[in-house]
Amino acid sequence: MRLSSDKIRGFAASSILAGFAASFGAMGIAQASDNKIALIPGGPHPYFAPWEQAAADAQKDFGIAAVDFKVPQEWKLNLQTELVESLAAQGYTAFGIFPGDAVGINSTLTELKDSSIPSAALAGCAQDPTDAAFCLGTDVYNSAYIGTKELIKAMGGKGAIVHLAGLLVDPNTTLRVKAVETAVAETNGEVTLLQTVADTDAQEAADQKINALLAAQKDEIGGMIATGYIPSVVASKSLRTLGDKRIKFIGIDDDQIVLEAIKDGFVSGTMAQNPYGQGYIGAYVLDLIASGSCTVKEDAVWIETPQTKRFIDSGTLVINADNLSTYKDDLKKVTTDIQSNFKDKYLNCQ
Repeated sequence: MRLSSDKIRGFAASSILAGFAASFGAMGIAQASDNKIALIPGGPHPYFAPWEQAAADAQKDFGIAAVDFKVPQEWKLNLQTELVESLAAQGYTAFGIFPGDAVGINSTLTELKDSSIPSAALAGCAQDPTDAAFCLGTDVYNSAYIGTKELIKAMGGKGAIVHLAGLLVDPNTTLRVKAVETAVAETNGEVTLLQTVADTDAQEAADQKINALLAAQKDEIGGMIATGYIPSVVASKSLRTLGDKRIKFIGIDDDQIVLEAIKDGFVSGTMAQNPYGQGYIGAYVLDLIASGSCTVKEDAVWIETPQTKRFIDSGTLVINADNLSTYKDDLKKVTTDIQSNFKDKYLNCQ
């Protein structure tokens, strides 16, 4: 299905009128913005749950007419693109999208641009050349590299490790695999990569693969690193069930099960990401661009990655027993700092 510019303009016009009508309350105060912004992940996944609150907070804090969290029914690119096209036809004026496919999403982003609807890649990047205005996400290579170094440190600098990797359709997985391999190679043979177990970032696959791995090879494994949300939770449960704290483990994200396992000594640490900040900052910036008051700075100091030349790191840090009670404050500060400086660093505004 191609986007119809006439249809989009028609829906957008009616949306704007409805927005003005809804924006006058008892006090007669108008919304600061009449934009309708959608935040769309690649499919259902617990990582993106904070986007819902981020959307609500951004709408309130920045006076945006609507910021909505919309999830495709399954992790299929065609379902994501159909959702984007449907929402564009309903009058949504900007999109923050986690690419269901780093290359495949680009045709849809181009159609949006052709209809004067800006988009940004959030949490994962579209592959250049792309019409996404920018990419805001975790520097996944750096996060996986730091996590592996933390694991090696916890292991005493030697032993065999297993990498529990995410979905192969996730554009971030390849970068994480390479980061783990690089950190291991830097030990000059003191640490070896016993196995990379991919496609573990789905509940059934994670349960089956991780528990089978531990049943068959736990005595050979000195450490494990998970670079996906679900395998981090499953591995934390499995190590607790084993009751043996010999195997060191570094996960990712801050699920309560992982945090409790850190507290009780079954997990060495986990790499925090900033999904809330991605959704909150993404909505803020997309509103500025969609309103026509700002454009992206061509000469901004971007981070260049293998996927895009316009990357912004949304922040990461190691959560361990030392900062369990304070890491959320650290992430809030990261979000505030990026949002408050974004216009000056990355945008030209009237």
